[in-house]
Amino acid sequence: MARSSRPVWEGHLRLSLVTCPVSLFKATSEGEGVHFHLLHPESHNRVKQAWKDPTLPEGKQEIPRSELLHGYEVEKGKYVIIEDEDIRSIRLESTKTIQIERFVDVNSIDRLFWDTPYFMVPAGRPELLEPFAVIRDAMQQAGRVALGRVVMTGRERIVAIEVRGKGFVMSTLHSQDEVRSDADLFGAIPDIKPDPQMVEIAGAIIAKQEGPFDTSEFHDRYAEALRQLVIEKSGGAVAAPEAPAPESNVIDLMDALRRSLRGGGEPAPAPGPAPEKKPAPKRAAKPKPAPEPAPAKRRASGSRR
Repeated sequence: MARSSRPVWEGHLRLSLVTCPVSLFKATSEGEGVHFHLLHPESHNRVKQAWKDPTLPEGKQEIPRSELLHGYEVEKGKYVIIEDEDIRSIRLESTKTIQIERFVDVNSIDRLFWDTPYFMVPAGRPELLEPFAVIRDAMQQAGRVALGRVVMTGRERIVAIEVRGKGFVMSTLHSQDEVRSDADLFGAIPDIKPDPQMVEIAGAIIAKQEGPFDTSEFHDRYAEALRQLVIEKSGGAVAAPEAPAPESNVIDLMDALRRSLRGGGEPAPAPGPAPEKKPAPKRAAKPKPAPEPAPAKRRASGSRR
């Protein structure tokens, strides 16, 4: 996530007398699903949401959203009006400070209570980074998760803070009254003793399909099907996304050596076929030397002339 994104909360993290300024950023997003607009069935134009009071006469029913008030219903049709100034006058310490109250083992927090994660990073001047690092390193050595409170989205939330890399991940936790008990639903499941052989076969299937948790292997196939439907019905107005080129991890060692020899630059051209060897030209035959004249025969001694 880019640090240039806008923080959703800014304030201080406090451990006893140690305080440091921090900022919170969303750790997750909604993804790239297919989103639709609501259109008028005849004009196919986008419709707008209007805030109306149907009890008022025509021409006075609609009102801008910015002029709406907050009202708490005390009985049917009767409300206590709460102004924005009234809400801003509530100043809890957790509005701008996350006070660490307790340290616990992460495994002691039921997974049903975990809600929304946020990245927590230091803020402010560089000289204020040391208190952040002190809290982080101390928690890293203790191997514990910090519990605190913070006011977000109009309510005070319990939060769990974990060390992650050079920073923290802060997760909001559901309160006790938000988490339903499983006793009613699971208690209605009858006790069943399955066939041990069937359990053994199922265990073999589990062992065969066991593997690491890799989110890149999972895609939103429903969103992909919706996107393909939009492409088919758009008559060419929506282009199909280009398939990413497959990445190759194979390194051409010879090409790397040639480039290194030339001092970098473009990849060396692929070597072409070896040229055919031409037969060597035949040398002209050297003229044979004339035979030397045979030496004269000596006459035998005592021969007649």
